[in-house]
Amino acid sequence: MLRRPQLLNRFVAIALLAALAVSSLVFSTRQAQAKPAAAPLLTIDKVAPDLRQLISSGNANAKVKMIVQQKSTPSSADSGGLLGGLLNGLVGLVLKTLASLNIRLIEAPAYSADLLALDPDVTYISLDAPVRSFGHVSETTGAEQVRGQSSLLGLKGELDGSGVAIAIVDSGIDSNHKSFAKAGKITFKKDFTGENRTDDPFGHGTHVAAIAAGEGAATNGKYEGVAPGANLVNLRVLDSKGLGTITGVLTALDWIVANRHAYNIRVVNLSLGTPSFNSYENDPICVAVRKLVDAGIVVAAAAGNNGKNENGTKIYGAIHSPGNEPSAITVGASNSFGTDSRQDDSVVTYSSRGPTRSFTTDRAGIRHYDNLIKPDLVAPGNKIVSAAAYNNYLLKNNPELGTSNYTTSNMKLMSLSGTSMSTPMVAGAAAMLFEANPKLTPNLIKAILMYTSQPLAGFNTLEQGSGQLNIAGAVAVARLVRTDLFGNIPSSYGANLLASTPTAKTTIALHTFPWSQGLVLNRTTVSGSELITRYQKSYGKGFVLGDGVNEFQSYQTLNFNMWTKGVKLANFVFTSDGNPMGSGWSFVGLEYFLGDGVVMGDGVVMGDGVVMGDGVVMGDGVVMGDAAMQALNSMLHGDNTKCMN
Repeated sequence: MLRRPQLLNRFVAIALLAALAVSSLVFSTRQAQAKPAAAPLLTIDKVAPDLRQLISSGNANAKVKMIVQQKSTPSSADSGGLLGGLLNGLVGLVLKTLASLNIRLIEAPAYSADLLALDPDVTYISLDAPVRSFGHVSETTGAEQVRGQSSLLGLKGELDGSGVAIAIVDSGIDSNHKSFAKAGKITFKKDFTGENRTDDPFGHGTHVAAIAAGEGAATNGKYEGVAPGANLVNLRVLDSKGLGTITGVLTALDWIVANRHAYNIRVVNLSLGTPSFNSYENDPICVAVRKLVDAGIVVAAAAGNNGKNENGTKIYGAIHSPGNEPSAITVGASNSFGTDSRQDDSVVTYSSRGPTRSFTTDRAGIRHYDNLIKPDLVAPGNKIVSAAAYNNYLLKNNPELGTSNYTTSNMKLMSLSGTSMSTPMVAGAAAMLFEANPKLTPNLIKAILMYTSQPLAGFNTLEQGSGQLNIAGAVAVARLVRTDLFGNIPSSYGANLLASTPTAKTTIALHTFPWSQGLVLNRTTVSGSELITRYQKSYGKGFVLGDGVNEFQSYQTLNFNMWTKGVKLANFVFTSDGNPMGSGWSFVGLEYFLGDGVVMGDGVVMGDGVVMGDGVVMGDGVVMGDAAMQALNSMLHGDNTKCMN
């Protein structure tokens, strides 16, 4: 039996529920009068699956922290309105307002989610949840090669990301480390964990930041980051044990949107994640990432480290949030085997594979999976040597990760593996592309990185996306992109994109390889020279590269109002033979990704592995960490030889 205060709150809630229902009906009627539309067969549940499970488990009265997404911009001073009135009746509390993201963070009884969902201004409600880290760079990626050819590219100085700021959303940065010795290197720092510190007692963020933009002077360039000239913005969302919350990440992303111009933040690195239960259309971090991309910021996100289970079985469908967001550049991990040559490079077995298994649930309880092809590309991520924060948790608890290269406390290095390490390589590459051509859009940078990537033979698109990062090729293309096209999308659509057409191949460490010459587009891939010779409408702001693909139950077509006719869609996900995208052999038909994602069920065998279900990773409800955490043994010892299917 309910206690009296709870009973009173329920009565208030019911009264407000009636008011909300009437309001919702009026709103719906007005919408129908303004724009007639066919009603959906089944209404999508606006309450997240994990929150729905909590409500039905007998804990409906428990007070929980929830993330409420809204259509309109909430005001921190606005405690009224339907949502505010309902919260007051339920003895709820608005903890924080993220105006740039249209989000309120609240604390209220779990059952109130169903009542809040009736407010027509509320688009989705989800639980706050744990977030964790995933855990000869410049030579093998081609970054050093670009710096050595600056004069040939018409550059006055070395191309190193100068003038561009990368926001590292992670566990903090040890600003005393020699990798960040240049005055003004870290232009801003802020803690979002509540620990009131911005250094890095965990050790993950410092390692990541140095991969993206660490200076190489102290090591004579041997352990230089990809974009050593770039500035860093240190936004600490993971605490001293490497744990954070969705709320903390959202607050940091909200800060970025509001302050991007003040610090010239063009790139954000997210080497962290959480299980992707919610469809990217509703997941609050994914929605926030889309707002950043629409604002002109490249977001590099880790795919995750759950490519195999504890028995070594290959797993498909374990991409984490926000790596399941279409506008993000989702990065998997490759293995360079410690050499500059890319001839024997492979995808590591632990790198998470697509398709994305985040979903919406309709009122009939049927799940509709996103089934997006991810990752977008891969980059070196196995046993990467980078900066070690002073007295950090990872190194103290795993001394075998340390190196003996330097003994000075602020010059120590350590080795970590994971998509956390491959992601900042892409973030650094994006900074270099922005320096080479500041007019580039995030979508065009993503397209260039995929188009110029190296297809790795023997690996399918769900493992490697378009291929392995090739900074040398990407910079060559970025320098040729015409700057007069931007800001004039209607007239520039279909126009010549490049001043001249480069040869679609790159040589690094005496090995010449072809570019992929293709892109990953949501649930398909596309290839053709016009991807790089013509300006496509989806390269502009406010779009996703996958926009303009018409989808049906079992096939897809191009919308030629978005794409020119010189490109073509694939019918299959291919296993690459090392040649441009589309060559090789069929792995799985693309029709399996369509049909609202219902066709591909949990546990389906896809040639060499099993499709992961429900977005549950490793069965513990939290994201697996890097080499120094649960996957330490497999990451350090499981990929010493080339990965085999």
